[in-house]
Amino acid sequence: MNRRTVGWLLVAAQVAVYVVLAVLPWRTPSVLSIVLALPFALIGGWLGVTSFGTLGSALTPTPVPIAGAGLRTGGPYAWVRHPIYTAVLSLTLAALIMAGTWWSWAWGVVILVFFWSKSRWEDRLLALEYGTEWDEWARRTGALIPRRRRSAP
Repeated sequence: MNRRTVGWLLVAAQVAVYVVLAVLPWRTPSVLSIVLALPFALIGGWLGVTSFGTLGSALTPTPVPIAGAGLRTGGPYAWVRHPIYTAVLSLTLAALIMAGTWWSWAWGVVILVFFWSKSRWEDRLLALEYGTEWDEWARRTGALIPRRRRSAP
């Protein structure tokens, strides 16, 4: 199966995992759960919009990089390699806090594993496309969460 097909299958799977989350039982959100979820929703929304803007012409609906678009390493990409996934996971965490059910939290683990796996696959494609430039960038940045920056000895 070619990588373009795999990319679109991953997009379809992503839609499916969120459809499942939407149909799982939810509790009526309490004021406390909304207050606790709000920072994650705001961070996720801001990070998503900023990441889309930074990608510019390299933005694609699938995890398959656009040949010749250039590796983006500025903005949120200076901190994490997949800030859009991080944004989606932050928004997901907000939803899980508000949903408040065991079922939703269990499905949240499935969503986390899905995005971790998807990011690993995309990393392999980026490494093939950008070689040593990607290697150097990957050493400095975390995949989904920022790496702790080490100061020089």
